[in-house]
Amino acid sequence: MFPIAMNLQGVNAEVTAAIEGRGARFSAPVHLVAVSKTKPEEQIRAAFAAGQRQFGENYVQEAVDKIKALDGLRGADGIVWHLIGPLQSNKAALAAKHFDWVQTVDREKIALALARARAEAGLPALNVLVQINVSGEQSKSGVNVNDVTEIEALAQTIAAQPSLRLRGVMSIIENSADEAVLRSQFVLVRGVFDRLRERFATIDTLSMGMSNDFAIAVSEGATMIRVGSRIFGARQAPAPEVAV
Repeated sequence: MFPIAMNLQGVNAEVTAAIEGRGARFSAPVHLVAVSKTKPEEQIRAAFAAGQRQFGENYVQEAVDKIKALDGLRGADGIVWHLIGPLQSNKAALAAKHFDWVQTVDREKIALALARARAEAGLPALNVLVQINVSGEQSKSGVNVNDVTEIEALAQTIAAQPSLRLRGVMSIIENSADEAVLRSQFVLVRGVFDRLRERFATIDTLSMGMSNDFAIAVSEGATMIRVGSRIFGARQAPAPEVAV
């Protein structure tokens, strides 16, 4: 498991370099979410032992099994769980009860289902991000980046729920080798973040950038990045979840 510690060290060094390279344009710190989807508990424990605290999962049931098994890592300065995959309404209650963050809220129905379940569980407010679709690809979830009215309406719905805490926006940009394309999409997402931040005092998180492009995302103002393969290696395909 030692390579995981080395990989984390390398990613964090690149983040530090990207922060230094962006100069005074952005001052917020950058938080690393280690994407542990399909990875076994032992690898998560290894990353935790190396100092990593925030972990991202795509599949609710797979994640809940891990969260329960690793419950002993919670507490002060303990493990923090992010849902970073699309959320079906029939999994919203389960997600609300087990995750600390849900980064992929893209419609009111999901927001309200999370709010109800979180309140019923008597847990602290759930941190929520509005997912933005910046590339326009049908395969990607999120509110269209150009639909300002819908984005602001969803943000308002989230902010109005006492059991939710609106923290910002997330996006998965186009998979492209063209740095100009990547930068242009990061700039668009940052524009949404900046507009919402003017209206909502709780907003402080801009989640964008993954293993192949996180340094560019940081240079364009990301405050949170989601990195998986650079830490844990290539991912394995999970068993499909059964709808309930």
